[in-house]
Amino acid sequence: MSLYKDYINEIEERKGLGLHPKPIDGAELLSEVISQIKDVNNEYRVDSVNFFIYNTLPGTTPAAGVKAKFLKEIILGEATVAEITPTYAFELLSHMKGGPSIEVLLDLALGNDEAIAKQAAAVLKTQVFLYDADTARLADAFKAGNTIAKDILESYAKAEFFTELPAVAEEIKVVTYIAAEGDISTDLLSPGNQAHSRSDRELHGQCMITPAAQAEIKALQAQHPDASVMLIAEKGTMGVGSSRMSGVNNVALWTGKQASPYVPFVNIAPIVAGTNGISPIFLTTVDVTGGIGIDLQNWVKKVDENGNVIRDVNGDVVLEQVYSVATGTVLTINTKTKKLYNGDQELIDISRSLTPQKMEFIKAGGSYAIVFGKKIQTFAAQTLGIEAPTVFAPSKEISNDGQGLTAVEKIFNNNAVGSTPGKVLYAGSDVRVKVNIVGSQDTTGLMTAQELEAMAATVIAPTVDGAYQSGCHTASVWDKKAQANIPKLMKFMNDFGVITARDPKGVYHSMTDVIHKVLNDITVDEWAIIIGGDSHTRMSKGVAFGADSGTVALALATGEASMPIPESVKVTFKGEMKPHMDFRDVVHATQLQMLQQFDGENVFQGRIIEVHIGTLLADQAFTFTDWTAEMKAKASICISQDETLIESLEIAKSRIQIMIEKGMDNKNQVLKGLIDKANKRIEEIKSGAKPALTPDANAKYYAEVVIDLDIIEEPMIADPDVNNADVSKRYTHDTIRDLTYYGGDKHVDLGFVGSCMVHKDDLKIVSQMLRNVEKANGKVEFKAPLVVAAPTYNIIDELKAEGDWEMLQKYSGFEFSDLLPKSTARTEYENIMYLERPGCNLCMGNQEKAAKGDTVMATSTRLFQGRVVEDRDGKKGESLLASTPVVVLSAILGRIPSIEEYKTAVEGINLTKFKPISMN
Repeated sequence: MSLYKDYINEIEERKGLGLHPKPIDGAELLSEVISQIKDVNNEYRVDSVNFFIYNTLPGTTPAAGVKAKFLKEIILGEATVAEITPTYAFELLSHMKGGPSIEVLLDLALGNDEAIAKQAAAVLKTQVFLYDADTARLADAFKAGNTIAKDILESYAKAEFFTELPAVAEEIKVVTYIAAEGDISTDLLSPGNQAHSRSDRELHGQCMITPAAQAEIKALQAQHPDASVMLIAEKGTMGVGSSRMSGVNNVALWTGKQASPYVPFVNIAPIVAGTNGISPIFLTTVDVTGGIGIDLQNWVKKVDENGNVIRDVNGDVVLEQVYSVATGTVLTINTKTKKLYNGDQELIDISRSLTPQKMEFIKAGGSYAIVFGKKIQTFAAQTLGIEAPTVFAPSKEISNDGQGLTAVEKIFNNNAVGSTPGKVLYAGSDVRVKVNIVGSQDTTGLMTAQELEAMAATVIAPTVDGAYQSGCHTASVWDKKAQANIPKLMKFMNDFGVITARDPKGVYHSMTDVIHKVLNDITVDEWAIIIGGDSHTRMSKGVAFGADSGTVALALATGEASMPIPESVKVTFKGEMKPHMDFRDVVHATQLQMLQQFDGENVFQGRIIEVHIGTLLADQAFTFTDWTAEMKAKASICISQDETLIESLEIAKSRIQIMIEKGMDNKNQVLKGLIDKANKRIEEIKSGAKPALTPDANAKYYAEVVIDLDIIEEPMIADPDVNNADVSKRYTHDTIRDLTYYGGDKHVDLGFVGSCMVHKDDLKIVSQMLRNVEKANGKVEFKAPLVVAAPTYNIIDELKAEGDWEMLQKYSGFEFSDLLPKSTARTEYENIMYLERPGCNLCMGNQEKAAKGDTVMATSTRLFQGRVVEDRDGKKGESLLASTPVVVLSAILGRIPSIEEYKTAVEGINLTKFKPISMN
């Protein structure tokens, strides 16, 4: 059977799901389509022409190469298609973004036919996705005296690709749609259990919110055809949780506008809002698509006549409404006054949503075009030997003479690209920075690959020190969805120059280690900047930013990222941990004490948490930096001591060496290079030439938070508070309760020890607790299932060497097998311990989940509705988050323990401890 007939069959199957034909990305299929176009009597010719014009993916997809070549033949008169004139062929090339289309346009522009060359030049002047090979051709032609090349370069130098675009409308009418009350997780917009379909944009779009919500959005569009639907998180923050490009893609698909008439299901310009603004990661993704994110502030704290905050009987801050954004309200965004209006009534200043840089993103249809455009303008001006005219909004450069630098300010200054030489920059400055380490995870990786193809990138930027493609989010179940997607992803990334968890050639053993653990190991310099395709890209060395798949692609392709230097909040500690407390409890207490100190205001949101926990090794410190995603911080920096940092780097070196010995290094010897960099950094610290990074004593912070360890008396549990009468307070990560609150009798249906929040010592705690229980009772019985997933294979190997894995095996009723991986997700659990394959497991929620309606006690990071556990009729699922010993004991007892039971159970166990630097 031909590929085309297979495609027709697939189209019929998609019709049954209410879907359109899937866009073509394969060269072989498009070649068959073209052969049918050429055959004027072919029964499929009409459809083939439509597929060729309207349903072929651009960029560097294999299909794009075939399409560009055929369009070139039409332009040169080598092929004739009645529906595609040479002029129309040029228009189609103009929408293909880069790669093969740029190569064809350069062939034509630098060719011998003057008329064709001028037409090609006119199109090239609108294009920005050019790479070194493309710009080198232009430069060589210019130097050889080619006038067309000179004309193109002069256009680039003036940035006509940007200046000739239509201006942003002065007024943008929106109609409101409250998508939910309280924080809106990206799981609502792009559910984790539908991760397999993210690269199929139309199919994945069907899972946004609910079918009922989709119908309501369409009804609003019908009622207000001149307005864009603005999705709102009422009394909450929009886009918390994972860093999902797919969430923004879905919002754009339902509420945005089509980027190109010739590229299906790629929409741009979504407009979103939240009472408490937009999650930093989500806002970056909105910028990528040329959208607008608005901090509404339509509810504020209620105060009495003395200005004191009013609280309810539960001690919670009372809010009062400033203005209404009820569903169906028509508002106006004025991009000139930078205000939000209801009719003539001014509601709020939204200048932060419409900065000069953001206005450029809106005009250009996204941030990529600006990033690449600036590079092209600089190249053209340098080639012509002229000074580039000022076209783009100048980068804001803030200097404060005499003021010290925070840690993040030091890192950004160290990595700055293109800023004013010799100028020291502070928070609020717009900076282009070199990216050292990049991470791509497997459920967003296919989208990252698509973004790389769309921006015509074919190889990793040589300035990137190291990049890793994980396999952790699909580690639990090797089902048909994973088998269809993951090998393709690994091959693409491996070819691109990224170290991959799975070997496309099948030589080295697959490594499904949690991405953040690997990135933490391959980060070998605390001055590094890391970009990763997951909100928990929060390394305890350097400063790491969780990002959408597009920003990850940009970092891979260019080795750079652009953002303002964030403000910092300094977190220090005093007092001493109680013997029965675990460091995880300190992490939760930090969130609680911060909220108490600032009357419920989350001063961490959108800022850098500079945490001074330098006595902890990187593995243990990551438990804190990882959780800063749940604190809604933009990122975090761990301030380490010299000796501790050296030890952490030595551990990282040993783990990178294991990866090399497995055969994971590539032809560029990236991993070997990282070991060399680690050795260099260790020598710098030891010699005193460059001690461990510290902020200046006179650095300025947005706020300073001091956590009192003395008042942390009990294990601290993050509770989703699923039955709170105020729905805006559910699933927030801000409700932190001590163990005694639960009275020792709250039923637990399942325990989970795993995710990026745990390290080797957590697995040793499980082993030690089992020994304690065995010693006391003669055996260990579980009254609830206990799922244990080590985050990495290295940890398992170390546990085996130290004798702990044997204890876990003794009481396990299931142990994973790499030779026989599960092909279907587990839906029922027995009261046994499950030793699962390293990876994300239940924390991701895309493969396996707890039974519907379960109460889960977990060490993971997520308590969002439906993530780890879904609701059932009459019972809400809930995922409470706690330390490893609390989780293990809860599974053994089948309930949350009392404080007395807990203290007895952890006696003599080496819990993860921390002492403030001043106490050492």
